Amino acid sequence: MKKLSNYFVYAVCFIAVALSTGAFIKVNAKTNNMPAGQPVDLTYAADKALPAVVHIKYLQNSKIQTVEMESDPFGGFDPFEFFFGNPGGGRQQRKIQTPKREGSGSGVIISTDGYIVTNNHVVEGADELTVTLNDNREFSARIIGTDKTTDLALIKIDGKNLPAITIGDSNDLKVGEWVLAVGNPFNLNSTVTAGIVSAKARSIGANSIESFIQTDAAINPGNSGGALVNTQGELVGINAMLVSQTGSYAGYGFAIPTTIMNKVVADLKQYGTVQRAMLGVSGTDVNRYVDMKKEEGKEIDLGTMEGIYISSVEDGSAGAEAGLQEGDVITAIDSKKVKKMAELQEYLANKRPGDKVTVTYLRDKKSKNVSLTLKNQQGNTNVVKDADLDVLGGNFREINASEKKQLNIATGLVVMKVNNGVLKDAGINRGFIIQKVNDEPMKTISDLQKAVKDASTSKDPVLYIQGIYPTGKKAYFAVPLHND
Repeated sequence: MKKLSNYFVYAVCFIAVALSTGAFIKVNAKTNNMPAGQPVDLTYAADKALPAVVHIKYLQNSKIQTVEMESDPFGGFDPFEFFFGNPGGGRQQRKIQTPKREGSGSGVIISTDGYIVTNNHVVEGADELTVTLNDNREFSARIIGTDKTTDLALIKIDGKNLPAITIGDSNDLKVGEWVLAVGNPFNLNSTVTAGIVSAKARSIGANSIESFIQTDAAINPGNSGGALVNTQGELVGINAMLVSQTGSYAGYGFAIPTTIMNKVVADLKQYGTVQRAMLGVSGTDVNRYVDMKKEEGKEIDLGTMEGIYISSVEDGSAGAEAGLQEGDVITAIDSKKVKKMAELQEYLANKRPGDKVTVTYLRDKKSKNVSLTLKNQQGNTNVVKDADLDVLGGNFREINASEKKQLNIATGLVVMKVNNGVLKDAGINRGFIIQKVNDEPMKTISDLQKAVKDASTSKDPVLYIQGIYPTGKKAYFAVPLHND
């Protein structure tokens, strides 16, 4: 009984602390016009946001894949292998069955007709996506587009009058401001955690383009793709990741701001891929550069401790044509002060190729301004489109067992038919077997689809095709992809 009494006392104390904390947080103050230090009503934000946050179930079916493996030169004698495959050792082909993969994450409904924003890593490679709403209705979803560079994805369910969230401006967030993280951690649906904005424009090296909102609202596995909302229940970020030694929440989470999300969503809807404006310079934050030089025993005076130190300028880029050079320090863009690379990336993420900007920079501690026209990754201002197999103008199939044996090859795709398209322009004929594209082996039609898509939006939109004719003659083609 004594132990039970102690437990009862502990429980009462715990409840008292919880209730006092709840009383502290729940204060009727739904506007920003409050005295300094006044708590906010987080129940209002939760009520507004919860209906728009969904649970996403990911399914990737089991598949048969051919993989290359090294023979074990010290292994036992295998008579089957000796007589029928791979005598003398070396590399050998094995067929393996990949396991079915399942996972889950979160998403946010941004329009009443069913558009949902989530993370790229939540949906990448999925064969099936099932979306469950806060009211337990289930829908199948299709992928509209993905952007690995920002780790964002846009999916769609068929519905009407769905509970869409109000999108706020992440630029208006202030460090120290209360926010809620809403999602489905550990498959616990409709979970809300509270915290503050710990930092803005945070770069942690996870994505190519990032300017994270850092928060101490608890974010755990399954929260990915969920909503970060302000005290008005407006979406200000898409929860993306946590930084932890254990894989679970350890103090800080990171969200993609709506300033980046809005542009990505608009481009995926209109073009199917993100129209990325490039300045064409590489660099780092000035304070990091100065610290790095100090570690080398060098004292550097750039005339400022804020801005972006340019370490290289790409030939033919917008920056090169405007005269930017290694050693320059970018301090502002369109009169907006930029203190670090993440802020510059966030600003440029809202631009498209062809847009004009004014860059303010220091050279030899003297301030200069230059106007320039931003370009795409391919060095022009055209719209970049996701190409598919139609651009090739051909029909394909995987090679069969007799072709593998006859030509002594493991994988490849046979060109069954050539119509009008880039294959015909390059001189590739019916019967040619494509073995590699851009150094990637072609085992399935999906491999070829991915190679075409990746190349079409890359800096070098060319397919470098290696293959073999039925006669055994090997050939190599460079096939430009046209973005007309």
